[in-house]
Amino acid sequence: MKAVPGDALTPMALDRLIHERVRLAIVSALAVHESLTFNELKALLETSDGNVSVHARKLEDAGYITCTKGFDGRIPRTEYQLAAAGRAALERYLSHMEALIKRVGGA
Repeated sequence: MKAVPGDALTPMALDRLIHERVRLAIVSALAVHESLTFNELKALLETSDGNVSVHARKLEDAGYITCTKGFDGRIPRTEYQLAAAGRAALERYLSHMEALIKRVGGA
């Protein structure tokens, strides 16, 4: 979808995939950590297994994060990393939010 001039500063032009609070929290957490395990994300975000699983899958399907599954001994281990597309999407999102704040604040 191509934005019409001026539309880029409207709230409706926000990336709705990462605008949801849990997904934004996942992307933000991964932006400051090289990688995080499923359990680390769950503890950091103080949310349920289901929330991490569902939202991480949406981000993974979009190519915003990568997921590596393996074992630590006999214990399953799921690890997430922020993909280049996810970092770019977060940077666009933050720039958009900053522009909206400046626009509303009259700066």
